[in-house]
Amino acid sequence: MSDDNAPWLIAGLGNPGPEYAMNRHNVGFMVADLLARRMGAKFKRATKGQAQVVEGRLGPPGPANHRVILAKPMSYMNVSGGPVTALRDFYKVPTDRIVAVHDELDIDYGVLRLKLGGGDNGHNGLKSMTKAMGPDYHRVRFGIGRPPGRMQVADFVLKDFSSTERKELDYFVDRAADAVEALVTEGLERAQSSYNS
Repeated sequence: MSDDNAPWLIAGLGNPGPEYAMNRHNVGFMVADLLARRMGAKFKRATKGQAQVVEGRLGPPGPANHRVILAKPMSYMNVSGGPVTALRDFYKVPTDRIVAVHDELDIDYGVLRLKLGGGDNGHNGLKSMTKAMGPDYHRVRFGIGRPPGRMQVADFVLKDFSSTERKELDYFVDRAADAVEALVTEGLERAQSSYNS
């Protein structure tokens, strides 16, 4: 297991640029942005790798307070692995202290699932990360549901959340940010028992 003093690297996955900002595929960016606001910090360009980063601390004062690097890879979803690996190496983060926050088709909208390791389930961001560093990192999976009718998956994930979904989106993003904090400060099992619904 990793050194208790090692930092955590939380990678919100998404695509850069305003045209993608409200896409379902960008929910990882939304969660990362909220965590940055909670830390009272703004994203800036990383010195290493194609990413925006925030360095700070998450959790209550005391032993549960952890050093965290929040990252938004700016390389496009399908090649997220390169920037995340560069940040891992630069900040000397053990793989089991890396968290990918991402959209998940096979879970109903707004439902969360936290896990360590596993397959990529066809998610290109995870596929890229796993290829770069192996599968043994944490995932906070944010359910977006399956596309309606015959809509292609690629079209669905690159569409904005619907007006109905947007009514609850802030609440669900807030809950996902809480889940990330719980994972970092309380560990996977306790976070799963609180947030895996």
